[in-house]
Amino acid sequence: MKKLEGKEVKWGVLGVGDVCEKKSAPAMQKVKGSRLVAVMRRDGEKAADYARRHGVSKWYDDAQKLINDPEVNAIYIATPPYAHLELTKQAAAAGKPVYVEKPMARNYQECKEMIRVCQAAEVPVFVAYYRRTLPNFLKVKELVEAREIGEVRYVSITINQPRHPDMKEDTAANWRIDPEIAGGGYFYDLGSHQLDYLDFLFGPIAEVSGIASNQAGEYPAEDIVLANFKFESGVLGSGNWCFTTGESSKKDEIKVIGTAGEISFPCFWGTSVTLRKDGKEAQEFTFDMPENIQYFLIQSIVEELLGKENASPSTGDTAARTNWVMEEMTKNYYKK
Repeated sequence: MKKLEGKEVKWGVLGVGDVCEKKSAPAMQKVKGSRLVAVMRRDGEKAADYARRHGVSKWYDDAQKLINDPEVNAIYIATPPYAHLELTKQAAAAGKPVYVEKPMARNYQECKEMIRVCQAAEVPVFVAYYRRTLPNFLKVKELVEAREIGEVRYVSITINQPRHPDMKEDTAANWRIDPEIAGGGYFYDLGSHQLDYLDFLFGPIAEVSGIASNQAGEYPAEDIVLANFKFESGVLGSGNWCFTTGESSKKDEIKVIGTAGEISFPCFWGTSVTLRKDGKEAQEFTFDMPENIQYFLIQSIVEELLGKENASPSTGDTAARTNWVMEEMTKNYYKK
């Protein structure tokens, strides 16, 4: 893959919405060798407002104009998933590396096409699965690899959530529950983070089966998914994702069970990691997070673009695997 000339990554952002307020784009101004030079949103007034508030020199209301800006040498696609493939094609055609929000696309086929066009253009594609770089998740990986719980037998995921807090009276205004835009529902939005992290922890999933349904009937996407899976490494896994439970059932937990103990941790609602080993008191590890949660991942991408080989742990190849897994888990519902 081609590396960027010079010593600075000059980002252009397509779709400066909520995720760019704190999670991602501000980190592009803080990472060494990185600068945010242009932003775009179809609503020009909102693009201009973002640029003004965040000290960005240029704004656009047309994606192609930002991509063609000669000062911009890397593209961050922060739109909903339905636009990821087309914008990736445009960025790759311009010879510019791509960083895209998760999930990578609406489906596995779109992911493969994104990888293909980037390979043809000799530009890298990265995906915003930033948990691969956060200290609490790296601690879990360290404990597993040090065999603190012996040999890993299986992993389980549970997320029970009442009616999602960003659900609106007009569900049409919420793209996360529109499969035509998002690929699926909250499972695609949230479960993708969990499944991608387990890919980071144990390697690719080789076998998967699942069943998805819509029990509440409030929107077209699935609202519950149950699944079983097996990693190439031999570790087994199961997952339960339900987005219509009561408050008393609310839960966010991943458990890794081994021959000598277990590790448990939340994926979204907290940053602690608990280690329980046979015959010993439980240990809890706590961590501080960066102000901008994508900081460490963006830092790794900048390092790779400026010459450090394989610095980023989240690539198009790894992210596409997560889309394949989710598609297998929900294919009964979407009749794929």
